[in-house]
Amino acid sequence: MMRYFITLSYDGTHFHGWQVQPNGVSIQGELQKALSLILREDIAITGAGRTDAGVHASMMIAHFDCDKEFDRDQLCYKLNRLLPQDIAIRQIEQVGEDLHARFSAVSRTYHYYVHTYKSPFLHHYSCELHYELDFQKMNEAAKILTEYDDFGAFCKSHSDVKTTLCKVTRAKWVELREGEWFFEITANRFLRNMVRAVVGTLVEVGRGRLSLDDFRHVIEGKRRTEAGESMPGNALFLVDIKY
Repeated sequence: MMRYFITLSYDGTHFHGWQVQPNGVSIQGELQKALSLILREDIAITGAGRTDAGVHASMMIAHFDCDKEFDRDQLCYKLNRLLPQDIAIRQIEQVGEDLHARFSAVSRTYHYYVHTYKSPFLHHYSCELHYELDFQKMNEAAKILTEYDDFGAFCKSHSDVKTTLCKVTRAKWVELREGEWFFEITANRFLRNMVRAVVGTLVEVGRGRLSLDDFRHVIEGKRRTEAGESMPGNALFLVDIKY
């Protein structure tokens, strides 16, 4: 049995997230269906993460096991012909059997995009905000994230995660151009809905509704009800995974 890593990207707009859903179309489901059809055997795919409904990935890694010989470039070509336009396969490579797309990853990076003016070209992939934001203060708050390792305050309520411990190594706001920003965050792992909750809480800091001390108290309190609202998923992108 040989193991293969697939590097892909996708627009999550029309999907119910990465993970296979009983009553919804998923990226994992579409990929498994296409691979199984081409390779003529049931193929199970394991992704590096589980993006939520509407969330995108400019880079996702997934693995599958197969004992058949095949041309990787040809399989990549056939998958791209068969899969919907929203999913693109970049490469397929053979890896060691001990490598795992999810558990072998040492870091993941997300970007969350916001803009502060009306634009017909941004609203599909960026969150439009209609109030003044202090991005310098938001960056000061973002740095605080690297000082903690328990992010229960930003975990979706009633989530079945066994631990809320994460190590955030990078968190900052970056200005693309006037009125357009993205929040970049890198960690060894992320909780369900974590990035969108973090961004929502940082926006509260930027609006002057939370001080830096208040932001610390939110993290230390570990209660989702004290953090900001979860931001829309359409502006969130998984952009990098390191092994």
